[in-house]
Amino acid sequence: MKLSVVIVNYNVRYYLEQCLDSVLKATKNIEAEVLVFDNHSKDGSVDYLKTRFPQVHFIESNHNLGFARGNNVAIRQSQGQYVLLLNPDTFVGEDVLADTLAFMEAHPKAGALGVRMLKNTGEPALESRRGLPSPMTAFYKMCGLCARFPKSRRFGRYYMGYLPWDKPAQIEVVSGAFCLLRRKVLDDVGLLDEDFFMYGEDIDLSYRVLKGGYENWYFPASIMHYKGESTQKSSFRYVHVFYDAMLIFFRKHYSHLNILITWPIRLAVLFKATMALFGMMAERGRKAVGLGVRKRSHEPEYVFVGSKQACDAFSQLVKKKGLSARYVEGDSCSLPDGHHGQVELDKTRRIINIVYDTESYTYGQILELFSRQPKPYVQLGTFSRRNNIIITSEEILK
Repeated sequence: MKLSVVIVNYNVRYYLEQCLDSVLKATKNIEAEVLVFDNHSKDGSVDYLKTRFPQVHFIESNHNLGFARGNNVAIRQSQGQYVLLLNPDTFVGEDVLADTLAFMEAHPKAGALGVRMLKNTGEPALESRRGLPSPMTAFYKMCGLCARFPKSRRFGRYYMGYLPWDKPAQIEVVSGAFCLLRRKVLDDVGLLDEDFFMYGEDIDLSYRVLKGGYENWYFPASIMHYKGESTQKSSFRYVHVFYDAMLIFFRKHYSHLNILITWPIRLAVLFKATMALFGMMAERGRKAVGLGVRKRSHEPEYVFVGSKQACDAFSQLVKKKGLSARYVEGDSCSLPDGHHGQVELDKTRRIINIVYDTESYTYGQILELFSRQPKPYVQLGTFSRRNNIIITSEEILK
């Protein structure tokens, strides 16, 4: 077995459905297995997906074990020479897995590899390349110097903004949203640390890969990452879990440093967490009394790109939901540039969702088209005639 794809799911069945569809297409010519660990979802994920993907191995947990433990259970059952940890709120291009495996084969010292994760606007996500949060790197990040000087090798190391996006490069931290690992490396350095419930475990594993004498790499293949659809980043629980993970990592790897160095960082982490919580409480208070709530001047507009048959199917959903929509009829042969040159994109407050039919364009073509000239008010959506569902980062329409 060449590759084991491991996905931990929690209440995102429609995102996972699209993810699995893309993975199965990307592994068409690869000896691979796909394992989904379901963390006791309440949305019927397993029952919904089992019949649709009989070739996928589903592991059903009676409890939410967290990201690290869920991955570890599936990894122990897997058999691949390589293991890919993949988030359920992603989709991959048809060539991504073959290309990344070929790179790993050509670089025997590579222990882990990440890719260019695209945001819903088509822009590369900064989390695609990261440096280890050493005390000084963490300090530069928290005090704002990283954001102020993103391309500085000193101040911008947290996101390694000085590296080019279009070339492979050695990095320090590989994101757990797409983390391709050599099995031998996992045997040598161990699996994910289960002290981390969610967040931080990818940083810890990346650090152990480096300490084990291997290399971590960034590879310029693109995937879509809807970014945390399985978590609520505005929740108190997110703040608690995220900053607790930072403290766990710091205690584990930097507790040996002088107390004059370690305690200011710990206090800074606690300060950031406290300020985030106060900010959430204030925002909820304002919303409760109707203060400072800006109403969106227009509902989102949908621009559908696909074949005539797809447009007909999409229009039924548009009528059902009362959406504002325009149509661009074509496919990858008749309209290779997709929405480019076909849609006038004016800079208004209205969000424009460019929705691609996944049968008229491949996942790889959609990613390539959407990464051209990204704009913050233009966001990606997909439509599948298999289930007649629109998927965007903000909502599921069915």
